[in-house]
Amino acid sequence: MAIYEYYCPTCRERFEQRRPMSEARVATTCKAGHKAERTLSAFAMGRGGAATMTDEAPMMGGCCGGGGGGCACAN
Repeated sequence: MAIYEYYCPTCRERFEQRRPMSEARVATTCKAGHKAERTLSAFAMGRGGAATMTDEAPMMGGCCGGGGGGCACAN
């Protein structure tokens, strides 16, 4: 089972619904019976975007990165 997010343009309401993944593309309705549209979930997006990862965890390896990797600069 997965949780999908939907939006009803008539009621202007967002809601979640648990459904089997095999029914992900099956049409659904809101509580009032209006046709709802599946929306993209924002739960996977963190604050700060990709820069947050490099700010908190410096990259290791690579050219002159100090990781002892296959660098051609002989450092």
